[in-house]
Amino acid sequence: MSDDGAAAAYPSGVLVLLPPSEGKTAPARGEPVDLAALTDARPLTTTRRAVLRALVRASRRRDAIDVLGVGASLADEVARNVTLGDAPAAPARTVYTGVLYGAAGLDDLDDVALARAQRSVRTVSALWGAVAPEDRIPAYRLSMSTDLPGVGPLATAWRGPLATALDAAARERLVVDCRSATYAAAWKPPSDGPGVVEVKVLREAEGRRTVVSHWAKHTRGLLTRHLVRRADAEPTTPDELLAAAGEMVGTDLLDAELGAGRGGRHVLSLVVAGVPGA
Repeated sequence: MSDDGAAAAYPSGVLVLLPPSEGKTAPARGEPVDLAALTDARPLTTTRRAVLRALVRASRRRDAIDVLGVGASLADEVARNVTLGDAPAAPARTVYTGVLYGAAGLDDLDDVALARAQRSVRTVSALWGAVAPEDRIPAYRLSMSTDLPGVGPLATAWRGPLATALDAAARERLVVDCRSATYAAAWKPPSDGPGVVEVKVLREAEGRRTVVSHWAKHTRGLLTRHLVRRADAEPTTPDELLAAAGEMVGTDLLDAELGAGRGGRHVLSLVVAGVPGA
């Protein structure tokens, strides 16, 4: 789908899907979250409200850390969930922290790059479904792998609402999927758009290439940063995405390759030397 006709048929650019970070910075001040003001309010608000209420109830339980599947060291973060309805909210790009978001630099964009990120980047969330960088949210503790009392398995609960919210965009834009498997389970992009490209990171050492896990987040963040900050138009096909990633070769990457994935998807392999960012 790299010919000029195909590119012209899908002029809207990319839809970059990110996982949330485990680490979050709690806003010190600000108004609480307004569910009606979040992106894709019409298809997602009902489920957002149901999950939020169920999370607050679960976080009040004596066995809350077991219900939410976290360790005792995170008990304070679970306790903070109880006040989510009143907690200060801030743009998601400043709340999500950690390796991927540090590399993406979404909290430090000029006006042009921020407008592009707001249009093209979505964080898939166990609590909110999906949010844009400027959506104002509080910090929270909840994983998509949770079977939340009153709601059920969250990946299942979000599947229909996310399809309603995102399917149309995925049929117009090239989907760049940087999610982990846990969050990918909540929504599968339709296959009748310009393409779905899963992003994989490989480490090259002594002539061998192996898959990396933790530091893959860093490299996916670098790709996200490059896509929202580059001066050229957003890629509209897998081949154009490969060309955009190729611009990072020699600085952030050793190589970039595009291959076939399962179900008609593509796989963009980003090759790094050693451990990036170390």
